[in-house]
Amino acid sequence: MAEASAAFNAAPSAHDPSNPAHGAHGANRAPAGEARDCILFSTADWDEPYWTNKQHTAVELAKRGWRVLYVESVGIRSPRVASGRDWKRLWRRLWRGVRSVVLGAPARADNIWVMSPLTFPARHHWPLVRSFNRALLRFTVNRSANALGFEKPVVWTYHPYLLDAIATLDRGGLVYHCVDDLREIPGVDVAAFNAAEERLLGEATAVFTTAQSLRDRCARLNANTHYFPNVVDALHFGQATEPGELPPELAAIPEPRIVYHGVLSDFKVDLALLIAVAKMRPDWQLVLIGQEREGQQSPLVAELARLPNVHLLGYRSYARLPAYLRGIQVGMLPTLLNDYTRSMFPMKFYEYLAAGLPVVSTPLAFTADVAEGLEIGASAPEFAAAIERQLARGRLSAEEARRYVGDNTWDARTAKMLASIQPARPVS
Repeated sequence: MAEASAAFNAAPSAHDPSNPAHGAHGANRAPAGEARDCILFSTADWDEPYWTNKQHTAVELAKRGWRVLYVESVGIRSPRVASGRDWKRLWRRLWRGVRSVVLGAPARADNIWVMSPLTFPARHHWPLVRSFNRALLRFTVNRSANALGFEKPVVWTYHPYLLDAIATLDRGGLVYHCVDDLREIPGVDVAAFNAAEERLLGEATAVFTTAQSLRDRCARLNANTHYFPNVVDALHFGQATEPGELPPELAAIPEPRIVYHGVLSDFKVDLALLIAVAKMRPDWQLVLIGQEREGQQSPLVAELARLPNVHLLGYRSYARLPAYLRGIQVGMLPTLLNDYTRSMFPMKFYEYLAAGLPVVSTPLAFTADVAEGLEIGASAPEFAAAIERQLARGRLSAEEARRYVGDNTWDARTAKMLASIQPARPVS
C-alpha cells in the first residue's frame, strides 16, 4: 500500500519510536484551541520497517501538539496459512493486544501512544467473529481514550472497519484517508470491504485520497473529498544534494548507477522489466535497496541477483538513504501495472526528486499530472530509452530539487488536510 518504500522504515531521529526519551504522557501538549486529540486507525503496525502515510501522519500531528492514539492494523484480509509473516504478526499482536487491554496503550513517541487491537483473525463477514471483534475493539479504544483523557477526539482512519468501534465514543470529526485501493489486495473480501467503505463515506466529515481515481470513487458518496498526493520529508532527502562521502559498498559500484529502493514485492514491482533492462544495457548498474516482502521467494528476484550489473543491497535504514541516493544518477519506479497499483502515487517519487534524482516510471495514473523531473516508459525498450534521457540530463541541482518538490512536503500537506477538516465544505 504505498508502503513499498524503504524510506519509510523509521521516523526521523526526533521522533524515533525506539527512543525511550520520547513519549511521556502529556508531553508537548499544545495550548487549548491550537491542537486536538486524535485516534488514528492504521493499516500498518507502528514498528513496521517500511513506514507509510500512517506513521508519518501521526508524527506530523504530534509535532503540531496533537495527542495521537495510534491503533495498529485490525487486519483487512484473512491470514494465509503459508505466510510466516502473518502468523508471526498474529502471535506478536496477541501479546501486545493483551498488554493493551490490561495495561493500556504504551507511549512510543512524543504525544503518540500505540494500541494493538486484540481481535480474532478471520474474515470480516463471519457474524460471530465480527460481533466479537467489534465489541472487543470498542471496549479497548474507549478504555485507552478515557485513560489518556482524550476530549472529543478526531477519528482518522485508513480503513473502513472502525465505525462499530467508535459507536459509543464521544468524538469530533471523522476523517477517511484513502491512500490505496485496498479492495485489490489478495485475500480481501471485496463485498464486505465495499459495504464498510460506503457506510464510512456516508458518515465521514472529510475524505483525503492520494490518487485522482480514488478521489473520483469517494467523491460520489462524500462531497468533501480532496486529492492530496503523496509527499516527502524534503529536508531529510535533500541531504543527498549536498557533498558527502558515499557508503563504501556503493562507491565500489561503477557509474552510471540507477536505483530502486523499496520492498521487492512481486505483485507491485515489475521484476521482469528490471531483468530485461539490465540485460539490454549491461553497462548500467542497477542498484536495488530493499528486501523481498516476507514470505516471498520469487524466482525473478533470484534471477536478478545472478546478473552481474544488478546489485541487491538489501534493507537500508531511513537515516542512511540520503547517503546512498547521493551517489545515484537516476531513480526508478518500475511498478507492475495491475488493479492495485494503477491508482498508486508512490511516495518515493518525491523522495527521488528531493534527493536530486531524475525519475523514470512505468505509466501509473499519477504520471499524467506531473512532468518536471519525470520520464515514462511502458515496455523494457521504452523504459531503457527513458533512463537514457535522464542520464543525459544529469542529476538535479539542489535548487531544481526544491522547485520540483514544491509544497509536496509532509508539513505542507498536513496543514492542508487539517484546514479541510470542516463539515459541509465544498469540494476543493
